[in-house]
This record gives sequence, structure tokens and C-alpha cells, in this order.
Amino acid sequence: MARMATALGGSAVGGRTMSCSLDAPANAISVCRDGSQVAVAGRNIFKVYAIEEEQLCEKANLRVGRKPSLNLSCADVAWHQAEDNLLATAATNGAVVTWNLGKQSRNKQDQLFMEHKRTVNKVCFHPVELHILLSGSQDGSMKCFDLRRKESVCTFSGQSESVRNVHFSARDFFTFAATFENGNVQLWDMRRPDRCERMFTAHNGPVFSCDWHPDDRGCLVTGGRDKMVKVWDLTGYKAREMYCVQTIASVAHVLWRPDRRYHITTCSMMVDHNIYIWDVRRPYIPFAMFEEHRDVTTGIAWRHNHDPHFLLSGSKDSTLYHHFFKDAQRPAGQAVPEGLCFGLFGDVAFAVKEGLCSAESHRKALSADRRYPFFFTRRPDPTEQFTNVSSALSLFETQPGAASMDWFAETAARYSLSGGPLPELCDRNAAVARQLSRHQVAQIWRMLKIIYTGTGATSNMLSGSGKTGPPLTPLT
Repeated sequence: MARMATALGGSAVGGRTMSCSLDAPANAISVCRDGSQVAVAGRNIFKVYAIEEEQLCEKANLRVGRKPSLNLSCADVAWHQAEDNLLATAATNGAVVTWNLGKQSRNKQDQLFMEHKRTVNKVCFHPVELHILLSGSQDGSMKCFDLRRKESVCTFSGQSESVRNVHFSARDFFTFAATFENGNVQLWDMRRPDRCERMFTAHNGPVFSCDWHPDDRGCLVTGGRDKMVKVWDLTGYKAREMYCVQTIASVAHVLWRPDRRYHITTCSMMVDHNIYIWDVRRPYIPFAMFEEHRDVTTGIAWRHNHDPHFLLSGSKDSTLYHHFFKDAQRPAGQAVPEGLCFGLFGDVAFAVKEGLCSAESHRKALSADRRYPFFFTRRPDPTEQFTNVSSALSLFETQPGAASMDWFAETAARYSLSGGPLPELCDRNAAVARQLSRHQVAQIWRMLKIIYTGTGATSNMLSGSGKTGPPLTPLT
């Protein structure tokens, strides 16, 4: 049974972050239409949990029987958004299974389809048609099942490597997108199974996930092994990349955040265990993040299609989390607004958070025709929800000719390195350096004279006895 959830940052109350332990690692999760239940599927687990006020409670265990078959080794699970009792799973042995929670018997399995030859990576119900189910497999094919006919009604061949993801469009009744191992994305019309409507290369390597924008028709987000999240405009003749987010690890899942036009939720396939929410208008730092999982996050789902405040996630660490968005970390709020940069001509630019700069500092005003670009402070927009941090830029310029290297040629021509006693050579070279305004170099020549010409200094330096020369005398 699930243990009592623990709210982060306070007592456990309704609508707060909570978690429960699973019997085994999760491979995928899916939420029912009203957001009251979540299905968790994996190689050795297939359960339904009820989302209650203060805890996640186990409601049903769908792995029944003494010897569970490979049909229960789930790679994916999908809950129909029009029928509360209907679920589908994708198995590692190529099986597609539907489940009816309304059945009175312990065994809730409804139908079994064994038409794929390899692992089924993804199952997806049609958003409107109750009986239409789509699957994508490692065998490179996609199959459309009509649950009333007990078999697939058509097969879509991508003429490519394995299918990693399939997803129906919420705006175009007959359209679905499929992503492939070779980095391609194909758009299909269910009425034309002979060939795809359009194909384009989205990523350098496998495309693991995709999701249609809930409001913008023809807007698709993809994520791949190349650590990129890309947003595509598919309304024109050619697919146009609108936004790109660079992450630190392979992207396993991408998901639009409900009621937030520019927010995308992602999790990684390896290395990185966190869940990120990105605002594509500022793609260089996450808008928010959840750090609760201790192993790879394998499934993410928003609790409701119109609720942006509650996110569920499953992981290989055998935990299920119900995240409250207000508990998320905000990396932008911890960003350092200071910076330092050296220019090509010896100038130094220094940016510091406004309010830390002294009001009486004598900073040179920067005119519009300066050759050094800098960021202007933008007025806060009430519609933007991410943190606005502004910095003031100071520019310290070198005097004309200060960056010249003429002194190097002059010293090379006028220095004396032989032809006389060492004290005289040091004095002459110190005078040359002083005339060229290289006062620190002149001081070094005087120090060399004292070190090597003092009483017993030469023998001490060669023997390394540690003895010092005579006391230093003030230099003029």
C-alpha cells in the first residue's frame, strides 16, 4: 500500500506536493479525464492510484495471476480522455492491450492485439473517437485499431527505423504525428495509410517525444537525443522551427503546460533526474524545476487538461509524485546578474545588479553609437510570469595609446644584456624602462641588481642555501 504522502515545505494538505512508494520502477504514467486517478505502468508494475486530499492511495492492481505474462511488461500506458474506465498499454513483446476497469472480475484485461513484431513504444487514443487506438513500434510500423472490430483497421509504414512516439492532433480530426529513430517527424492522415502527408528532419538522432499544442493549430513540440527541444510551425508548406531549447541531457518526454501558451515540460532519458518547465521566450534557463526524484524520471502528466498547477511524475526510483507548482524551484531567481568582459582594445565592461552600483560613481555615459553592445533594461510586462532581473553596465576605457605595444619594440632595441658589469646593465635597463613609463619593469631591474650583486648573493642563489642578501635599500 502507498504510504502517507509528505508535503514539502509544510504540512500535508489538499493541493500540495505529495508522494508514494511504488513496488517497482515506473516506465510510464497516465491520468484519467477528471484528474482523480493515475495509472502507473512498468516492467513489474501496473497499478491505479487515487489522488486524495492528503495522499496517493493504491486503488487497483492490474497485474493478477500467479505467472504474469510478458503482455504485462509495459513500456507505455494511455488513459482515454472520454471513457473513464478504458486504458491501453504497450508491451515489450509487441502486444497492445486494452483494459476495462468496469469489469467485475479481478482480471480487467479487455482485448489483446498481437500484430506488432517488436516492442511497442507508444499507444495513443483518439481525442474524440472512443474506439480508435494508435500504436507505434520498434518494427517501424504504426497500427490503427478499432476496438469494435477486434483487430487493426490499417497499418502505416514509415519506411524508416523504429517509431518512438505517435500523437493525435487535438485540432485536426484525421491527423497524427509520428517520430522516428533517424530524427524524422512524419505527419499522417488516417484516411491515407499508403503514404505520409509530410516528412521533415527535426533532430540529429532519435526523436523520443512530441506533443501538439493544445490551442495553436499546427504547432508541434519535439524532443530528442541531441538534447534539443524544438517548437515547429506546421501551418505552412514547410516545417518552420520557431523556438529551440538546449538542455543538458537527452530529452525523453516533452509536454505542453495547460493554459500556458509558452511553457513546455521536459524530463531526461539519463543523467539528469529533474523535471523542467521552460518558457520558450527565454530558453537559456528553466522557468521552474522539480528536484524530488533520485533516479531518471520516466513519465510526466499534468493532472488536468486545464489545470497548470499540478503535475504527476513517475521514476525509476520507484516513487510517484504529485507536484504542486508553487513548490517548484525557480532557477532564474537564483541567477547571478553580474558579469565581467574584456574588450579587444583593452576596455573592461562590468555588469552588476541594479541597486548595488553606487549612485555617486563616475561612470561614463554610453552613447548609441558605441561599438560595445549591451542589454537594455525592459519594462516589466504583467503578462510575463518569469523573474525579471536587470543589471547596470559600466564601461572602463583605456586611454588612447595605452594598449599600444610600441614599448616592446623599444625595449628590445635599447636594452643591454651584455658588454659590461651586471650592476651597470641593470641600471641602464631600469632607466630605459622608466623612460617608457614601464615603472614596474624598472623596479624589477633594480631588484635583480640587489639580488645578484649583493655580498654573497650569487653563491647563495646558486647553492640554494636559503640565505638572503643584504637588506633592501629604499629605491628612488
